[in-house]
Amino acid sequence: MKLEAESQQSPTNGFGQLESDGFQIIKSWATEAECDQLAAELTPLFQQQLAASKNRIGGVRNLLQANPLVSAFAKSTKLASLLPQSTTMSFFPVRAIFFDKTPEANWLVPWHQDLAIALEERIETAGFTGWSVKDGILHVHPPEEVLANMITMRLHLDDCDETKGALKVIAGSHRAGKIPSTEIAHWTATEKPIICEVPKGGVLLMRPLLLHASAPAENPGNRRVLHIEFASQTLPNGLKWLDN
Repeated sequence: MKLEAESQQSPTNGFGQLESDGFQIIKSWATEAECDQLAAELTPLFQQQLAASKNRIGGVRNLLQANPLVSAFAKSTKLASLLPQSTTMSFFPVRAIFFDKTPEANWLVPWHQDLAIALEERIETAGFTGWSVKDGILHVHPPEEVLANMITMRLHLDDCDETKGALKVIAGSHRAGKIPSTEIAHWTATEKPIICEVPKGGVLLMRPLLLHASAPAENPGNRRVLHIEFASQTLPNGLKWLDN
């Protein structure tokens, strides 16, 4: 029987929780003015794409290339201070997506891991499989090592609790590596999901290999999130990150 989810909000405490649980919430990070500026810039882009699309869209992509405000924000010193840094590892942004949950785009996201990265061009390379094109952008599934050394930052531009479709995660699942799709149901039935409620201006840091899902909002209004992915290594054989 599936266990009930519990809610989690944690203060920043170094990066121990990020490494052990695969996620960490920092409740107060961006100012209200910063959130409002990003929301004012990105919400019209989302609405334009939603109106122009024949299908429901999940978000506005390719923002590091297409939007100077997002690009500058992703490369800012303030944002870099959120990420673990060492003499042997430095993180850099490789993809940015803007998500919103509205009555017209109130989607369900099933349990999954983020297994694909966006690249500039296709070069057949050992360990890189499952090539595809999504929203005109080339994607591939890289080796597990690449994903294990990435971090995703989700900046919430609105308050987000369970009723707004907050992300649910299975703590520690990132340490299992790539989980076969046939085993995901076992994980979610036997491990207690944690609901990542994040206030406006708060940040959710997570590892791409963390199992996560999202239910539709009960009362959809806005649940705007700026999602930025960071890598820590160059790719082999001439492969290049799309937005770096």
